[in-house]
Amino acid sequence: MELHADLSQRVQLDTAALPWLPSPMAGVERRMLDRRGAEVARATSIVCYAPGSRFERHSHGGGEEILVLEGTFSDEQGDYPAGTYLRNPVGSSHAPFSEAGCTIFVKLQQMQPVDQQRLVIDTNSSVWLPGLVKGLEVMPLHGFGSEHVALVRWAPGTRFQPHGHPGGEEILVLAGVFQDEHGTYPVGSWLRNPPGSVHRPWSEAGCTIWVKTGHLPATLGPDGSEA
Repeated sequence: MELHADLSQRVQLDTAALPWLPSPMAGVERRMLDRRGAEVARATSIVCYAPGSRFERHSHGGGEEILVLEGTFSDEQGDYPAGTYLRNPVGSSHAPFSEAGCTIFVKLQQMQPVDQQRLVIDTNSSVWLPGLVKGLEVMPLHGFGSEHVALVRWAPGTRFQPHGHPGGEEILVLAGVFQDEHGTYPVGSWLRNPPGSVHRPWSEAGCTIWVKTGHLPATLGPDGSEA
């Protein structure tokens, strides 16, 4: 299956408008954002666990990155409430579940094999640092090579200078309204700006976004791996 699989193309989605599709496990549904592959795929999704639902033990050949959006996500290593950022590295395995139900943002098969750090970060209690312009605050989550992941909080009326993304940029709007010269993006908007893209972002109302940069290869190999 290929869905928004050409990483050289810009993608803008309202995730709340996408249909929920079944997964192999009862009670677990997903909204697919991008995908290359069958059930084991390079994929980005919003995943919903109904209360009491469980996923069988499985491994992550290409790693797994998660941001818990609502409820509490769990596995045998712990419980992760809304606001938790997780990284399960290449070769890891677990049996996830949710007793009360949850919604998570998930990226699969997109980690470098040598990036073996497992992370569990409670963004509700982590420190915000000053950004590059007045009104901007940043909470770094992860960095490896050219890849950087962070939460970014924009005060109302904050504007950023035009800038480029040699390794691409991905954004999920968590609160408020994010903007640039291409459009206006309310809560639930997902953007993927390709390598080499340029934009001038701002937020009139203020917003909080999850942002990842420097991680998009120009092309993928025939098996979905980075070329």
